[in-house]
Amino acid sequence: MHLLQLGLTPYRVAWDLQRDLFARVAAGEATDTLILVEHPHVYTYGRATDMANMLLTPERMAAIGAESYEIERGGDVTYHGPGQLVGYPILNLEHFRTDLGWYLRALEESIIRLLTSYGLEGFRIA
Repeated sequence: MHLLQLGLTPYRVAWDLQRDLFARVAAGEATDTLILVEHPHVYTYGRATDMANMLLTPERMAAIGAESYEIERGGDVTYHGPGQLVGYPILNLEHFRTDLGWYLRALEESIIRLLTSYGLEGFRIA
């Protein structure tokens, strides 16, 4: 697996990189990659977003310099900002198991174990 550590990077730059890497990994032209990055203030909206969950007005977002993007994922409103490490794994699951449920549980377990190694409690919410 290749690791890219981008530091503080605008969301749009990282998003474009993810989409490019996804296409290249899917085509067998690039290896599985983990992108680690921080973003300036940004809110993303997935396909299932309930905009009532977005608590900031456009004026308040402008005042803090926040951007927003509607993207191709499920889920609701997500915030990312400086000081928050974000990981974007770009993987061909055929290299592991082609079971998305298995992958998500394995990723979740890895994060829980990492937190435990730092003396922090992580857990699943059923």
